This record gives sequence, C-alpha cells and structure tokens, in this order.
Amino acid sequence: MTGWTILTAAEMRAAEAEAIAAGTPAGTLMERAGIAAAEAIWRFAAPLPALILCGPGNNGGDGYVIARELEARGVEVRVGADGEPRSDAARKARQSWNGPVEALADAAPAPLLVDALFGTGLTRGLDAPLSSRLNEFARKARVRVAIDLPSGVATDDGAILSPVPDFDLTVTFQTLKPSHLLQPAARHMGRLVVADIGILAASGLREIARPRLGAPGPDDHKYRRGYVLVFAGEMPGAAGLAASAALRSGAGSVRLVTETPISTLPLSVMQSAGDAEALLADRRIGALLIGPGLIPGPQARALLERCLAADHPLVLDAGAISLLVELGPDALRGRTEPAILTPHPGEFARLFGTLQGDKVAQAREAARLSGAIIVSKGADSVVAAPDGRAAISADASNWLATAGSGDVLAGTVAAMRAGGLEGFAAACAGVWLHGRAARIAGPGLIADDLPQALRAALLECL
Repeated sequence: MTGWTILTAAEMRAAEAEAIAAGTPAGTLMERAGIAAAEAIWRFAAPLPALILCGPGNNGGDGYVIARELEARGVEVRVGADGEPRSDAARKARQSWNGPVEALADAAPAPLLVDALFGTGLTRGLDAPLSSRLNEFARKARVRVAIDLPSGVATDDGAILSPVPDFDLTVTFQTLKPSHLLQPAARHMGRLVVADIGILAASGLREIARPRLGAPGPDDHKYRRGYVLVFAGEMPGAAGLAASAALRSGAGSVRLVTETPISTLPLSVMQSAGDAEALLADRRIGALLIGPGLIPGPQARALLERCLAADHPLVLDAGAISLLVELGPDALRGRTEPAILTPHPGEFARLFGTLQGDKVAQAREAARLSGAIIVSKGADSVVAAPDGRAAISADASNWLATAGSGDVLAGTVAAMRAGGLEGFAAACAGVWLHGRAARIAGPGLIADDLPQALRAALLECL
C-alpha cells in the first residue's frame, strides 16, 4: 500500500551510523552511492559532456566517484570543486579521480550538469556567489542532475533556502527524504531515482504508492463490495461527483440522499430523499460520506450530529469540516474507528488553528488532536493517523486545482473504506487513485472527467 520509506536528515545520519557500526565502512557506502548514481545518469543522459560540481562534504565525495565512473564509460568529464574534501571518505573518493579539479569560479558550463555540492542536512542557503554560479551552470546545461537533493533545498520540510534551478533528475540513496515530495522543493526535483546502497532504514513516514486491491470474488455481492451512503447538501452536484467517484472506484452500491435528483449521474447511483434516521440504521453501510455541497447551518449541523452518532465508518469533507469548527475536533473522539477528514489548507487552518512544524508534523498533530485520519490536501497531500503513521503523495497533477476535484477524492476514499480497507490505508489508496485518475484524464481536466478516469486507475491496482 505504501512505497519508499522517507527519512529525515537526522534519521538518515542515524541509519548510516548503524551501517558503519555494523561493519560497512563509510567509504564503501560512498562507493556504492557514486556507482549507482553514475549508472542512473548514464541511462538518463547518455554520453553528454559533463560538469560535476563537488562540495566539501560526503555529497561531494559521491560526485568524485560519479566522475570516475562516467569517465570510465567514455564520457568527457570535468570536475568543479567548492573547496577541499573534509571527511576521510570524501578525500579517498577525491584521490580515486585521476582528472583535473577546477575551481568553480574558473569552470565552464557543460551540456550535462551534475550537482553534488550539498545533499542531505543543509541548514542554510548557499552563499550568493555560489548560488548564482550554480544557477548559471544550470541555465546553460541541456540536462541537469541533482545528487541526493538539489543544493539549496532543506531536507525535512520542503523549504527553499536559496534559489534552486529545476532539475531533470534527482538521484537519492536508500530512501526518499521529505523534501523530495513536499512543496515547494518537490517541484524542482524532476524524475526521482532511489538507489539501494545497503542501509537498513525504517520510519513511520512513507510515500503513497499504488495500492494492491482485490477484484470481486464469486461469493461477493454489492454490499460485500461496499455500500457507500452519501448525504447531499444544498449544492447536490458536489455530492453527485462524490457518489459517481465512489461507484467508479469499486463500491458495489452507492446511495445519494438528495431532495434534488441529478439527471446526469449514472443510473446505478441510487438517488432518493429519505429519513436520515432510517437510512443511518442500515447496518450494511460500509462508509458514510457527508460534506460535499453542504452549507453550514442548523439543519446541516443536525444532520452531521446524526451521522456522528451512527458510528458508521465516516468520511467528512467540505461543509462537514466547516461544521466541525463549531463542534470542535473532540466531536470525533470515542468512535469505534477513526473518521477520515479531507481538509484543504483553509479548512485545516480553521479547524486546527496554527500548528507548529512542517506539513507532515502538522498533519500528525491534527490527527492526534482529533483522533481522526487526516488527509491534508494539496500538491503534496499528506495522510496522517492518530498512531503517528504518515504518508506523502507524489507527483500530483496541477490540473487537480479545479472545482469539484476534492469531492471526487472524498468519494474515492469512501469507496476504499467501504471496501474493507482500514482508515489510513483507505485514505492512502484514495489519494493514489485520485492522482492517477488526473494523470489519465490529462491536461484541461475538469472534475467531471475524473470518475470515468478512476475506472482505468482502478484497473492498474488489480
């Protein structure tokens, strides 16, 4: 259900220290990293003449190994250095490079730029002359590759510490780092490659990857596949998008409770008015969704309170999240299983106020405070559970910045929950399917395009 492990700078240093203590020398780790990076660069850029920028730390040491390995493949390589190596492993790597080393001020641009200046652990921006030189080299290169992280990017929170050029490829080692996926840093990474260098790494933070979902079996029926009950608000089109998405995401049965039937919905979405108490008494409900198109007010609040009292697996979006501001996030505590909330940044701020830390830390704290699964939406959506698990989505389409796409996400998450996935897994699966559907729908998409694209995304998970 989840992809690459994600380590912070401190966690990566600890993992490297454990590997060294277990008998793998630092120089061996550097050799593995440089060789793997050179292989990735060779496959990506072929034999373009290269300028490799090496910093004074271990990232620069990786750069010297890359230079040696690319030259051995017949690439015309030049090395520009920002100071002498400071660690024993980096000095040894420098000695393994038999070519000349130029000062950055004297180096000329090349068609292939490899940035091995500073990787994991950078805490301040590059000095202005160095930053300017890096960006000049990048402007004049045809292909730009960053080693570990682009120089000028913080490791843990997606922050940009000094101006960062756009890279075509970023090669990192053993795990992803938060800034590979968190904005605004993530937009500069290009294609991401993770090279295995033999370090054991564990973390409560992972990448959201393609889920493995089962196809219906011969004994399944519509309710076993998942019954999603959706309450429409005063803007029923939003709930209609959610209902359609739930059906296209694999739910066996979807009922939309609305006073205003929607003629454009698939006929297989059951539409009816009805008494909320009677509908909520149905024990076959696999997931209950409320919020899309719901305008806060006394009637909407009463409906939400009934939904909370029913204790079905619950997904809350849009208007329901706004109502929680009145009720307080404690209203979700004490449930048999955590509710799932899908706030956009404005809703998140209204509900939880100003929380400390980066987006992952804020989502984790919101989950702890509310006892709910939090899907903190955006180009770098973060899913967090009250037990501390968290995951970050990768490669979301910017075309999802369109009205109604959040309603589609809520319906997709509800389908995953109704289908039997526990809350955190359902939220991660829904985020992945939603993002993949956007890629399938392509540029210029509107939210109405996403439910049909969800079918193709779902097929990739079976």
